[in-house]
Amino acid sequence: MTSPEEELIPHTGRTLILLRHGKSGYPDGVGDHDRPLADRGEVEAAEAGRWIRLHQPVINEVICSTAVRTRATLAATRVPAPVRYASEIYEASPGDVLEQIAATDSDINTLMIVGHAPGLPDLALMLALPESDLESVALLQTRFPTSALAVFQVPGGWSELAATGAILTAFHIARR
Repeated sequence: MTSPEEELIPHTGRTLILLRHGKSGYPDGVGDHDRPLADRGEVEAAEAGRWIRLHQPVINEVICSTAVRTRATLAATRVPAPVRYASEIYEASPGDVLEQIAATDSDINTLMIVGHAPGLPDLALMLALPESDLESVALLQTRFPTSALAVFQVPGGWSELAATGAILTAFHIARR
């Protein structure tokens, strides 16, 4: 059940949300793919999820990197959506992420990607059309820290995204 402040927002077109994983820990002897979230990462990922639930339409599908920290970030957001785990999102270039987006069913209206830098920040900068929110673009150009997310209106189908670009409507850095 949602609280009054978390009422569902009606959907008005395709939305793409790019969420960078939360701050990760660096335990000794643990490889990069298996690094967990730090305590701060858990808190900030939960805050990102709260912001998404308050300000974005219902997410129809999530594509998440297979890394431990991205899975934990997704869990902390409490976003209730079907998840497709994709190893291709780990250490992905913008093109790799676009390939995953292009494979999304056309009946999906709101898609969230949970991934890593530099792939997601570079993709966000590449997609932002000139009619994007100027304040969001300016902030995005300076940084895309952990638990930050970029929200785009997508004018066409998922498979056409690279060619058409998208309108950056919001850039949120989840901090408590």
